[in-house]
Amino acid sequence: MGRTSTLPKRLQPMLATLTDAPFDDPAWVFEDKYDGFRMVAETKGGRVALYSRNGKIISRSYIEVAQALEGVKCDAVIDGELVAIGDDGVSHFQLLQNALRHEAKLLYCAFDLMFEDGEDLRGLPLLERKKRLQAILPRHKLVAFSRHGKTFGTKFFREAERRGLEGIMAKRADSTYASGRRTTDWLKIKTAKRQEVVIAGFTAPRRTRPFFGALVLALRESDEWRYIGHVGTGFSHKTLAELHGKLSKLKTANSPFPAKVKDEAVTTWVKPSLVAEVKFAEWTSSGEMRQPVYLGLRADKRAKDVVREQGRPRKS
Repeated sequence: MGRTSTLPKRLQPMLATLTDAPFDDPAWVFEDKYDGFRMVAETKGGRVALYSRNGKIISRSYIEVAQALEGVKCDAVIDGELVAIGDDGVSHFQLLQNALRHEAKLLYCAFDLMFEDGEDLRGLPLLERKKRLQAILPRHKLVAFSRHGKTFGTKFFREAERRGLEGIMAKRADSTYASGRRTTDWLKIKTAKRQEVVIAGFTAPRRTRPFFGALVLALRESDEWRYIGHVGTGFSHKTLAELHGKLSKLKTANSPFPAKVKDEAVTTWVKPSLVAEVKFAEWTSSGEMRQPVYLGLRADKRAKDVVREQGRPRKS
């Protein structure tokens, strides 16, 4: 049985649907898609609680961010994304892996406001909520307001590609806030294919690489684990060592898959509980990833919730 979320249902973040292409529409606004993880901030009487998307309280891990948000001018519930900014000025998910142990330029990018001084704002139009959010945010180097562009999503997307961003968000300007629901009022459009995956095992090291050769990847499909390929690139020596340490504690005798998969003879199986993110070229006709590259672990997602993300055409 899964752990009960500590985040009240009414505070759970609204989720977006993946769509396949950018578009222009005067009824929509467009924001940068940040390459980090979701964070809900609750400020009350000058005290701040930070929650991950799956409801875990993470305030102690990001004390500087919580302290920065103590400057919010009222009691509020804010939706945003915690990112780590690289030397290129762009957010990179991989940098967040080291943020707790090393210096990393953290930034909380706030993009929505659910409550203000006890008033439920979720029924207001998005642009009204964003206006009220901008008015209460403190001026602080660790806090940013997520600005938007109107109407011209294709131009906004091309600019995101040029800057090396993960993608863009498209949101109906008049949309209400649907806590805990995935809707088509918010869409995400990615500049490259990315997918959350579950680690099901690892292969023996080859040549000069220590610890392991590749990770065996899985997704949840029809209440079973589906094999989607191996990833053997994207690891530093330090990442190999840290991952091997985590995986060694999860070893199990049996494969989680209903059928045989590649390299079983040299595979060590693990309990499918660690969630990672990869980028890749495309899906093959057999449902495997071509040219996957490891990006990092995700502590904000549960393994059983990781399914294949399909881009849907937008309905006008």
